[in-house]
Amino acid sequence: MSTRWYPIYQRGNPQLRVFLPNFWMKLVRPTEDQPANVVTFAVSTEMTKHDVKNYLEKIYKVPVVDVRTRIALGETNRDLTYGYVTKKDDVKLAYVTMPKTEAFTFPDLFASKGEKQEKDEKSMDESKEGFRRFLDRNKKRPGTPGWFSI
Repeated sequence: MSTRWYPIYQRGNPQLRVFLPNFWMKLVRPTEDQPANVVTFAVSTEMTKHDVKNYLEKIYKVPVVDVRTRIALGETNRDLTYGYVTKKDDVKLAYVTMPKTEAFTFPDLFASKGEKQEKDEKSMDESKEGFRRFLDRNKKRPGTPGWFSI
C-alpha cells in the first residue's frame, strides 16, 4: 500500500515522484440478479462515490453514470469452546451503473468444467462396470459367500 505523504525532497532536477492512491477495488460477483449495465466492486472503506467514479473513468476509461455505495457488515462467529466472538472486517460495496448501451457479463473462468465433468463421469462408469464384472466372475467360486452382489 502506498502512502499519501510526499516523498522526502532530494536535490536535483527533475524530481522523480510517483503518487499512488491508497485505494483498491475488487470486482465481485453479485449475489442478486442485476441489470447488465450494473457492476459490483468491493472497494476500500475510505473511498467515496466520487473517488470510485474518478478511479474508473480516469484510470480504466470506463463510462460511469451513477455510483451507489454501502457498507456490508462483516460475518461474526462465536467460538463454541471458549465463547468469544470473532468478526471479519466490514466491506464497502460499490454498485457502478454504466450507460444503457454498455453491458457487463462476469467472466466465466471455468468454461471447460463441463468437459472435465464428462470425463470424470465416464471414468466412474468404467470403474463401476469393471467392479460388476469382478463380482460376476467371482460369484460362483467355491467357498465364497454370495452376499456381495449389486
